[in-house]
Amino acid sequence: METQLNSRMKKFLLVINCIILAIGNCGGPLITRLYFIKGGARIWLSSWLQTVAWPIVLIPLTISYFNRRRESRDKILSMVQNKSNNDNNDNTKVILMTPLIFVASIGIGVLTGVDNYLYAYGVAKLPVSTSALVIASQLAFTAAFAFLLVKQKFSAYSINSIFLLTLGAVVLALHANGDRPNGEPKREYVLGFIMTLGAAALYGLILPLFELLYKKAKQNITYTLVLEIQAVYCFFATGVCTTGMIINKDFQAMSREAKTFELGEGRYYIIIIWSAIIWQCFFLGANGVVFSSSSLVSGILITVLLPVTEILGVVFYGEKFTAEKGVSLVLSIWGFISYLYGDIKSSKKTKNQSPEQEMIDKICTP
Repeated sequence: METQLNSRMKKFLLVINCIILAIGNCGGPLITRLYFIKGGARIWLSSWLQTVAWPIVLIPLTISYFNRRRESRDKILSMVQNKSNNDNNDNTKVILMTPLIFVASIGIGVLTGVDNYLYAYGVAKLPVSTSALVIASQLAFTAAFAFLLVKQKFSAYSINSIFLLTLGAVVLALHANGDRPNGEPKREYVLGFIMTLGAAALYGLILPLFELLYKKAKQNITYTLVLEIQAVYCFFATGVCTTGMIINKDFQAMSREAKTFELGEGRYYIIIIWSAIIWQCFFLGANGVVFSSSSLVSGILITVLLPVTEILGVVFYGEKFTAEKGVSLVLSIWGFISYLYGDIKSSKKTKNQSPEQEMIDKICTP
């Protein structure tokens, strides 16, 4: 019964985190691009905004802490009333993570800070619809690193899905020059393309690192612990970007930039605030999906949502919808359907499997 309850809770968390990820994955690139096309030019500021809203995570962490205190108090009262001598530990520690997880979270945070800069640079130089499809190549990197780090198993459907989604990005890359914004130097456009591809590769490594951390951690991984990891790694990612902002004097430039912003000074700061909030949704959702399922599923969901971002870029910013983008979009949808079909087929097979066969499979699986 307890196992069934845990399974239901994981499915519930997976759905919630998918929704949070969708908000961040579609809204983040759009609001970042809005900042740049309306007069913003600070790349370190843009990368800083991707994780600076990490204190939001402290709200559910505080609620979780007081819930644990209340439950512990009720348990102690019950023991006293029943005159029980059970030696139950009082689970009211403010911080649950071990020093090992803390150090690992710092390392992931530093990598994320670098990834933020690479991504922000790409979005500054490329149309949203183009950068979104280049980021689709992240799935191939996620799959490769998941195989190397966490021994991810692949079915024929998942391999087909990865191939199609990656091919979609390649098709776009071969004809990307025709989508260069007016006035954008070719060198800057190409560099933006390379930086975006680098961001995809690095984040393709970061997702399996989270899964590896959860598997190797010598303690029970709860969603509260996931939120603690989220706060720590985003804090250090923000630290990397803050250092870049200080060196580049972005903090001093913000007030000057706000006064010349096309949409007005007030809306400049509104865009800054909402950019931070929406991007935190992306990182929280992606990390939560890794916890509830796997890094590969998180990578697939990110890639699947990219065509939505691409279409929104065309709708809101009037970006060109070229034939190459159309082909890439079709390949992305085809890849997602392939994975979804394989997952449904696998789930049906598991349900129809006898307990004896399931036990044999577990024993035979390394």
